[in-house]
Amino acid sequence: MKTRREALAAIGATGVAALMPTPAISAAKKKNSAFRYCLNTSTISGQKLGITRYVEIAAEAGYDGIEVWIRDLKQYVDEGNSLSTLRKLIDDKGIKVEDAIGFAPWLAVEEEAKKEGFRQMREEMLMLREIGGTRIAAPPAGLNGDQPLDLFKAGERYHELLDLGRETGVMPQLEFWGSSPVLYQMGQVLMIAANANDPDARILPDVYHLFRGGSGFESLKMLSGSFIEVFHMNDFPGSKPREEQNDADRVYPGDGAAPLKQILTDLSAGGGTTVLSLELFNRDYWEEDPLTVAQTGIQKMEEAVALID
Repeated sequence: MKTRREALAAIGATGVAALMPTPAISAAKKKNSAFRYCLNTSTISGQKLGITRYVEIAAEAGYDGIEVWIRDLKQYVDEGNSLSTLRKLIDDKGIKVEDAIGFAPWLAVEEEAKKEGFRQMREEMLMLREIGGTRIAAPPAGLNGDQPLDLFKAGERYHELLDLGRETGVMPQLEFWGSSPVLYQMGQVLMIAANANDPDARILPDVYHLFRGGSGFESLKMLSGSFIEVFHMNDFPGSKPREEQNDADRVYPGDGAAPLKQILTDLSAGGGTTVLSLELFNRDYWEEDPLTVAQTGIQKMEEAVALID
C-alpha cells in the first residue's frame, strides 16, 4: 500500500488539492513552518497493533514523525526482531523518530534506585539511537508522594542525565505529569531546568498536563522556541472538574476547552520549530479504526494551527 506521501507525489497538484481536508488547512501547512506533526503511538495503542504497524499508520496518515514507547520497542526485540530492520522501515516510510516515552526512575531518591534508573535510561537511549531517535522523555517516574522533591538536587540530577544524553546522542526532555503528587507544575520543571545550568536543557509540556496540574498556559509566553522541541497535543473536556480528570479524558485538539489558539500562538512566537505530538489515551478512540483515528488527529492539529495564521 502506498503511503500518503507517495500517493501525493504520484497524482500531482490536482490530486493533492482533492485529497486535502480543506483549502485553509492546505495553506496553513505550507505557510506555517513553526510546527511539525507527530503521532504518539499511545493514541492508537489500545488496538495493540505493534510498532511496525504504528510506523506504517503514521506515514499513511501524513505525519512527519512518530513518538514511540520504549515498551513497544522492547516487545519488538523480545519477539526476535532487529532494530536495524525497524530503522529501515522508518527510513523507507520517510518519517522521523521525534521522541520516545519511557519510565526509567532517574529521579529516584534512594541511591541504588537512582543507579538503576540511570542504567535503564542508558539502555533505552541506546535502543533509540539504533532506530534514529535523538530524544527521550524524562518524566517523574519512580517518585512517590511521600518523597518530597528537592528541586535544587533535581536540577543537578537532570544535568547528570543530560551528560548521559550527550554521551549516547539521545537527549532527555524534562517532563511533568499534572496528576503526579510530586512533579506536576510547569514552574517546578522550569526551576529544575534552571538549576541544571545546561545549554541542552529542554522541557516536554502537554496541553492536558498543563491543565490537570493547575499550571495554566500563560508561562508559555516566557519561553523561547528552542526550549520546547516537542509539545504534546490533546484537549480536555470543560464539563468535568480538573482534579477528577485523567489521561483517558483527553480528546482530539479542538474538541475540548483548551485555548489552543493562544497556546500555538505563544509556541510560534517563541521561534524555532516545535514538534506537535498527538498524545491521547481515549478508550473510545481505541475502539475505532486506527488509521482513521490518526488521520482525524492530524487534521485536528492542522485546523488548530490554521487558526493562528
